Amino acid sequence: MRCGVKFVTPDEIEGAVAAGLPQAVEDLKRLVAIPSVAFPGHPEEPVHAAAAATEELLRSAGLPHVRQIPVDGSFPAVYAEAPAPPGAPTVLLYAHYDVQPAGDPLLWRTPAFEPTEIDGALYGRGAADDKSGVISHVAALRVFQGRFPVGVKIIIEGQEEYAGERLEAFVERNPELLRADAIIVADTGNPHVDDPAVTTSLRGMGAFTVEVRTLSESLHSGTFGGAAPDALAALIRMLAALHDDNGDIRVPGLPRGVFLGAGPSEEEFRKGAGVLDGVSLVGSGSLADRLWASYAITVTGLDVPTVAGAINAVQPVARARVTVRVPPAADPRTAVESVVDFLNQVAPWGVKVSFSDYVAGSGFLADSGGAARTALNDAMERAYGRPPRDVGTGGSIPLVSTLAKQFPAASILLFGAEDDDASIHAPNERVDLAELRRNILAEALFLQRYGAATA
Repeated sequence: MRCGVKFVTPDEIEGAVAAGLPQAVEDLKRLVAIPSVAFPGHPEEPVHAAAAATEELLRSAGLPHVRQIPVDGSFPAVYAEAPAPPGAPTVLLYAHYDVQPAGDPLLWRTPAFEPTEIDGALYGRGAADDKSGVISHVAALRVFQGRFPVGVKIIIEGQEEYAGERLEAFVERNPELLRADAIIVADTGNPHVDDPAVTTSLRGMGAFTVEVRTLSESLHSGTFGGAAPDALAALIRMLAALHDDNGDIRVPGLPRGVFLGAGPSEEEFRKGAGVLDGVSLVGSGSLADRLWASYAITVTGLDVPTVAGAINAVQPVARARVTVRVPPAADPRTAVESVVDFLNQVAPWGVKVSFSDYVAGSGFLADSGGAARTALNDAMERAYGRPPRDVGTGGSIPLVSTLAKQFPAASILLFGAEDDDASIHAPNERVDLAELRRNILAEALFLQRYGAATA
C-alpha cells in the first residue's frame, strides 16, 4: 500500500462497479438527453449544457481539480486531474461529449434525444458514441472514492464529430497538461458484445475535391450531344479507373497490406454491412487485410444535377469528393498525391482538371507490449472471462496519432463500450448495458493493476 492509497481487491472492485451501475445508467440517460450536436447550424446552448453536465460528473467521481478549458475555434473541453501517489504512473483518459446529428427522425424507432431502455440496451444519439466513454471513465473512477491508485488526467472533448483537429492543435500547444504514462481512448469498442478486443490499428485518411470542366456553359444535348465533351461523363470515367473489375485499387504505389490478426468472417461482415443478397464483396485478400491494413478509395459526394432536376443538357462542370483510407504506417499526404496524379493521367479528352479542399490525418499502430498493455489484458480477462484480441478499424481518430507523436513513450490503449452493432452515426444508436458494465469494470481493474504493478 502506498501512503494514502488503498489497493482494493478485484472482488471489491467488481462489487463496487455492480453497485454503481444503476447510477451510471441514470447519468448516461441524462447526458444522452442533451442534444449536444456541435455542427454549424445547430444550437450551441445544448453543447455548453453537455460540457457543464460533464464537469459535474467528473466532480462526482472524486477528482479534486475539474474545469472547462477553452479550445480555439471550438467548444470547451472539460479537464480534470488528480495527482499521482508517490512512484505511481499517470493515466490520461479521453472521450468526447458531442454527438453526430440525429438525421431523419422517421428512421428512429424511439426519439433520438429521449434515451429509452429496451431489452438491456439504452437507445439514443450518443448513447454509445461517445457518452458511454464519458460514463465509463466516471464510473470506473468512482470505485476508488477519491483515493486513486494512479495519477489521473481527463480530457473530454466538445467537438470531435465535426472538427476534432482543433483539439489536436490544443494538445500540441499544451503537452505538459496532458503528459501521461498511459492513455485510454474510450472511443472504440468490441467487434461484438462480450467479445473483448483492443484496437491496435487505425487507418489514416486523406480527402480532396476533384473538379472537371469542359465547356463554358451547359449545351442542349440534342443539338450538341455526341460531339461536345460532357464533364460528368469524363469524371465518371476517371473515378471508375481507380479500381479494377475486382474492386482492387489500380493506383500505382498503393499496395495491399496484411493485418496480422483475425478479422470478421464474410458472413459476419455481410450481415453487419447490410450487403444485399447476390451482391459480391470487392477487393482481394482477407477481410482484415482489406479493412484494416490496406488502402481504400471511396467517392463520398458528387456535385451534378439531380435526377429530379435534370434537363436535357451536356454538363460543363462536375465535381466529386474523394476519400482515401490509408494503412496505419503510410503517409496520407503521399497517398493523396498518388491518387491525384493518377486522376490527372486518366483524364480523357484534354479536360480541365483541378483539385482543392485537401485534408489528411495519420493512422496509428500500437505496441502490443509493455506494463500498461499487460495490465489491460489481465483486467479485460477478469471482466470478460477471456483475454482480449487485437483488432483494427478502418476509421480514423486523428487525435490518436497526435498523442503518439507528442508522447512517444506513452502506451495508448483503445477500447470502449461501443460494438459493431451499436449503430453509431446512424439511426437507432444504442449501447448494450451489460457491455457498459464490463467496460467500466475493465477500466477500473486496469487502473488498480497498472498502479499496483509499479508499487
